[in-house]
Amino acid sequence: MVESIDGRIDCGMVDKISGDEYYTTLNSLGCDASVEGRVTMEHYYALPEKFMAKDKTPLGKKEVFKSTDRNDFHICPDTKGTLQWDNAIMEDGRPLLVLTSESTPMEYISYLRSKGISYIATGKENIDLADAMDILGNEFGVKRLAVLGGGLINGGFLADGLIDEVSLLLAPGIDGRKGWRTMFDGISDQTKMPTKLRLQSVERLDNDVLWIKYEVKIIK
Repeated sequence: MVESIDGRIDCGMVDKISGDEYYTTLNSLGCDASVEGRVTMEHYYALPEKFMAKDKTPLGKKEVFKSTDRNDFHICPDTKGTLQWDNAIMEDGRPLLVLTSESTPMEYISYLRSKGISYIATGKENIDLADAMDILGNEFGVKRLAVLGGGLINGGFLADGLIDEVSLLLAPGIDGRKGWRTMFDGISDQTKMPTKLRLQSVERLDNDVLWIKYEVKIIK
């Protein structure tokens, strides 16, 4: 993730205070696949029209569909099955994989199959991220996943204990506008203790950007 020093991650804003460091550092991390939040995927990649199921009957069970032997997926969480796609291959040449819940309409599941889009449906009302990660590893061959935001999907992975490393680009700028997401956001449990980190390295990059890498500190 790249953020201003006050923790904001709005793409349009951070583009003005950083260069290409996001892409060069991400490529160096050696991740098999990546996941971005639904809002980000809708804004940049999905078709403009939402999927409107005529029959709302939910899938009602866990189901996995694997349409390719590749593991370099561009992953989109879509809990209720709302986004439509041009095809199963993204603009960057990687296959799309949708994470959804068992409450998504069967009609949407049929739509994904008709497009040849891989999916994992797990979790009664919301996506069971922990189970989805087990399936990604065991059935899709993804061993290292980059979680690229936004703040809500980052917060979801954090809340479920699924973050083991943090790669942060701290860009030299201050945002200060109210109402914008931060790097990890949306956790409603006010009793949750902070996740402690152990510093791995700090590197100064071009444009006065700091690349800070942490590992999650396991508390015994």
